[in-house]
Amino acid sequence: MNQTQETCVVMVPFIAQGHLNQLIHLSRLISAYNLPVHFVCAATHTRQAKLRVHGWDPLSAANIRFHEFPVPSFPNHPPNPNASTIRFPNHLMPSFQAVMHLREPFFELLSDLSTKTKRVVIVHDYLMSSVVQDFGLFPNAEVYMFQSCSAFTAFWYHWEETQTLNLDDETESLRSKVPTLEGCFSDEFLELLDSEDELFKKISSGTLYDTSRVFEEKYLELLKREEVTSGTTKNWAIGPFNPVNMCDNRKNMSTESVKLFDWLDRQEPDSVIYVSFGTTVTLTDEEVREIAIGLEESGAKFIWVVREADKGDIFDGDGGRRVELPEGYEERVESSGVGVVVRGWAPQLEILKHRSTGGFMSHCGWNSCMEGITMGVPMATWPMHSDQPRNAILLTDVLGTGMCAREWACRDEKVVASMVLEAVRRLMVSEEGCAVRKKAAELGGAVRLSVEEGGVMRKELDEFVGHITRQ
Repeated sequence: MNQTQETCVVMVPFIAQGHLNQLIHLSRLISAYNLPVHFVCAATHTRQAKLRVHGWDPLSAANIRFHEFPVPSFPNHPPNPNASTIRFPNHLMPSFQAVMHLREPFFELLSDLSTKTKRVVIVHDYLMSSVVQDFGLFPNAEVYMFQSCSAFTAFWYHWEETQTLNLDDETESLRSKVPTLEGCFSDEFLELLDSEDELFKKISSGTLYDTSRVFEEKYLELLKREEVTSGTTKNWAIGPFNPVNMCDNRKNMSTESVKLFDWLDRQEPDSVIYVSFGTTVTLTDEEVREIAIGLEESGAKFIWVVREADKGDIFDGDGGRRVELPEGYEERVESSGVGVVVRGWAPQLEILKHRSTGGFMSHCGWNSCMEGITMGVPMATWPMHSDQPRNAILLTDVLGTGMCAREWACRDEKVVASMVLEAVRRLMVSEEGCAVRKKAAELGGAVRLSVEEGGVMRKELDEFVGHITRQ
């Protein structure tokens, strides 16, 4: 599509890794329409987003400009696996509070862009509403809220607040399965959510979702009926944001990654389970030990990402706690060919896309869910906090592309190796697991087709770009 340069887009992500990742991927999609995109974030977290993005090189995108603004210094606490029964990463709260100081530099950038561009389109993370709230001072600026969770999860959040809609039988039957928010967030983070929630309802002209109408059409339509943005019913589902077609790019990979994919190449199709619990989960030493034993005794080939949760500034100080595995474990599973332990940042998209990957044990963060769905990989769900318990229900009870590894209701029970072993075997070798794998493959194929010319995602993206570039 040929667009004039009369419109620019300003992305304002929240700084948690899962949020950064989504809006840097969206920047790629929008910039492909020959629209200039300004990515606005704290300097450290802009660096983090660029370093960790998969499937494309942000430095090669000529239409994306990164604005790296300073924020006040904050205590950079390490995660503490024994801190609380609630697994929410409350050690990140100082960094979350510091980033709210971007309001002033964002205002200054907007002042400059508004004089040079006919229309300034702001796409902001739900949790950055307070940072962008001054846009109303500029008559040529308009703002769209990005919702970082699934439409399913967003709908249930809003319905619980309003309960204005009468649910159909199918949706009503899910009510008892949708977990409450108990144990999902810390009190401090709930205060932040509440404050941002009041603002976005007043300012948003529409909502963007990193999801697809291929599998969330119903909940997107229910959200329209909820009228969650001050009477505005427009929303756009333009996911997956992440790339779906990637070339084998081993010449640019690290030595460790090349070795990993060489190992994957030698495995049978759908024989490997990939295990990763994201960037905000901290496991105790005992939990790590039990997972290690369960994986090894399951008999399945595996790739396991073993890393500590992020600090607020991942570049500040040493690497923190090294997660300890049983003595000799890494060497033993590697020499026997049973598995690979990844200590650093794993190329998750590429792993999930590989023909040998047949399962994904996950915390069910929405990035991981979308990547698993897109690549057609069935998931063993192990939610830890935030929106993850509800995402898990979407996978297991709505889409049928996941099986439960650990019930959210059992989150306070001790992790034992037998639980891990059983979850892996159910997903990877049971008849039930084969049926889930078939559903996941079919859904993944449909989602990948949706990004092609004429597909539902491409039409939705074209519509959004047409809307923001209207004359």
